[in-house]
Amino acid sequence: MVVIESPLIATMRQTVDAIASVQRADGCIPWVPGGKADPWNLVEAAMALDLGGRHADARRAYEWLAARQLPHGGWHAYYQGDDVLDPAFDTNVSAYVAVGMWHHYLATGDQDFLTAMWPVVEATADHVIEFQLPGGQIAWRADDPDDGALLTGSSSIHLSLHYASTIAAHLGKERPDWVRARAALADAIRHREDGFLDKRRWAMDWYYPVLGGVLRGDEARARIAERWDAFVVPGLGVRCVSDRPWVTAAETCELALALDAIGEPDRARELVAWVQFLRHDDGSYWCGANFEGERFDLPGQHYTNDQPTWNSAAVVLASHALDSAAPAASIFRDLPPV
Repeated sequence: MVVIESPLIATMRQTVDAIASVQRADGCIPWVPGGKADPWNLVEAAMALDLGGRHADARRAYEWLAARQLPHGGWHAYYQGDDVLDPAFDTNVSAYVAVGMWHHYLATGDQDFLTAMWPVVEATADHVIEFQLPGGQIAWRADDPDDGALLTGSSSIHLSLHYASTIAAHLGKERPDWVRARAALADAIRHREDGFLDKRRWAMDWYYPVLGGVLRGDEARARIAERWDAFVVPGLGVRCVSDRPWVTAAETCELALALDAIGEPDRARELVAWVQFLRHDDGSYWCGANFEGERFDLPGQHYTNDQPTWNSAAVVLASHALDSAAPAASIFRDLPPV
């Protein structure tokens, strides 16, 4: 196994191994052993595997995904083993494979696999932009586009379209329609937030326009400052929902990634340090914890009784972004302005 560079994140190797222990023989990475899987979270977990040097395991995850891509270019929302658990089509869930594939290329330099996966990336990006609304937003459900658009999902799609276009350019297959769709999407996120479904209670709607690369500089810092006190619980982490006493490892580490992307690594490191109380003995991370004021209800402090692979992966991604000079470390940071 390749050793993660920084001694500050050497413990992440155990976390990566914990994620790998949940991977099925067919390559699928469910949330928990025997649990459900979805394409977005599978990609997030595969990215963590690559950061831990488990490139063959990451490749198996992408091959599992490619084998199940539907003719229109998307995937179902959830799978349980070999069965479809939820037949809905979520555009953001499908789009994220482009981020994973460019990340895998940065981590491995495997040009042949990137080329082999190009038809998968092309089909899903074409599928997703079909659901761009007149205002620039992208409907979150391909099976029910009238249900509207989600700010978090569209912000993540913005990142995915950037890396789909990056892969296209790298392979000499320019796709200007993707570039135009991304620009229109960024304009909607930046200037017409009221065109999205109202999910302001959720932390992701707060920081995802930054994490997804739409907002940078003063604009991004102002957005983060605006609701910092609503979501950040000092010493503990980030609330999943502003009016509930739940801090979660994934939201905390995604905010850390957003802060790192706008040049605030010290605050980002502090957030990652806070969530270490959620670390399980096997290196995985509990999803989050309930709290009331400054008091934890020990020993039953965890509001979930599992350590989802995508949750642990978020900790790995944040730790790597902050303490590694490897090319894949900057995937959330090095986005050009729209």
